[in-house]
Order: sequence, then C-alpha cells, then structure tokens
Amino acid sequence: MLAGSLGFALVGAEASAQPASGALYYEVTTPTLVVPGLDAAHDGLKVAQLSDIHVGVETPEQRVLSAVETVNAAKPDLVLLTGDFVTFSREPLERLSRLLSGLQAPVFAVLGNHDHDVGAAPVREALEGMGFTVLQNQHTQTHVRGAPLTVLGVDEGLHRHDDVEATFKGAPDRGTRLVLAHTPPTARKLPRDAGLLCFSGHTHGGSVMIPGVTHLISSVWGQPYVRGHYAVQGNQLYVNRGLGFGNGHLWAPRFNSTPEVSLFTLRHAESTRVA
Repeated sequence: MLAGSLGFALVGAEASAQPASGALYYEVTTPTLVVPGLDAAHDGLKVAQLSDIHVGVETPEQRVLSAVETVNAAKPDLVLLTGDFVTFSREPLERLSRLLSGLQAPVFAVLGNHDHDVGAAPVREALEGMGFTVLQNQHTQTHVRGAPLTVLGVDEGLHRHDDVEATFKGAPDRGTRLVLAHTPPTARKLPRDAGLLCFSGHTHGGSVMIPGVTHLISSVWGQPYVRGHYAVQGNQLYVNRGLGFGNGHLWAPRFNSTPEVSLFTLRHAESTRVA
C-alpha cells in the first residue's frame, strides 16, 4: 500500500480523534507525502481535503461547520473537495453555501456520482456561487508561494463521466500537479510513472470496515482502493474516508471507518534526502 519503493512515500502521519460519537464525529489525519516533481517552492505546501459531505439529514450540519473550522485553523494553501456534496435530492443545495462558504483558502472541486444523479449543473452552480473552482475533465493553473501549480479535475468515473485525455490536454507535463478524481479507480487511467498525486473519496473508507473482508469484497466489485495512501502505476493516490453519514442511519452506517478531514503536508523530494 505505501509507496516508498517507487520513489515517493507517505513519510509521516498523525491523527487526532474528535469525539467518538455524535454530531462532531470525525478524525483529523495529517499525512506528509514526498512528491516527485513538486516545485521546490512548494516544499511544505499545506493542502486540505474534504470529501463526500452529503449535505442533508444524513450528515449533521455541526460536523460540516466544525470541519470547516478545523481546515481554516490549519491555514492550508488550498482546499480540495472531491465530490458527493448531496445524496438523493437537490434540496440540500440551499444549505451548501451556509456550510462551506466559510472556507478561507482557494478551493478546487470535482463532482461525485450523487451530484450527477441529482443534476451536475445546479451542484456546480452552487459551488461556483461560493467562488470555488469546479473542474469537470478540466485543468487550471494558479500560483502558490510564487510558483505555478496545476490542478487537474477528472469527472466522476462510476457513470463514465471521466475523460482523462481531455483533462490533461494542454496541461503542463512537469512541476506541481495535483489531480482530483471522485472515484479512486480513475487513478489507473492517469499517465503512468508521471509522479502525480491524486486525491479521491467515494468509498467512505469502506463504510463497514472488517479487516480482511471489506477490502476483498471491494476488490471483487472493482474498488481495490478503499482508504488511505496507495502507489498506483507510478503515481500516488490518497482515498479520503469522507465526512458524511454515520449518524445512526441504518442505510448509511459506519463501522471502523471514522469520517475524515485530511490535512496534508507535501514535500519536495530533494529536500528529504539525507546527505
């Protein structure tokens, strides 16, 4: 699972658990990732990720607001949102702005399968209304810490909305490049051995995590990447466990799969070498 043998690595991770139950139930993870090709100016870059928020009765609003406060307190350089903002209805979109507009860093987002199910256009409109950059098989370049940074957003793959070729067309082939893709298997479609770092969600960490069983079942269903850090064909993938569900709903339980807020530190490979 860990990727050190391929020239990049998860070199450190700490976690601080929030209350074990109730509305604020989530865990803050703080992985440090060595990223080949990361611009030297971005050594120590702080990146926050939220995924699978599922605004509505399935996810307590207090949890989302608390997660936003946690992200802001970390003062990240940018925030990544990896899809599934709603579940079965557009109605919660009215609450989305109140819950997420407090994010203080530049925000980049992709859509999830549930967002497409209820209508990609209104979900995108709601996110863009907050000033977020939404990418559907698109890329954009920004400047952070005085150096260019490319964010590539691949649309969700469960319903085959993904188009990696379109996403990468015209994008830089070097420098700091971060990929967003709601569904983790999209990582298999990325250019091989490109030193890319891909952020995904979708799985809820397996939802019900039974060691040796959940991963096996997920793999049979075509979902081998369930949670955490993976090496995939010369690139890195991190699968966030998501923030939504797990509040006593029988159809959306969580067991051994705490909701997650991820706060990454990215390191330039050269800066981690020991003389």
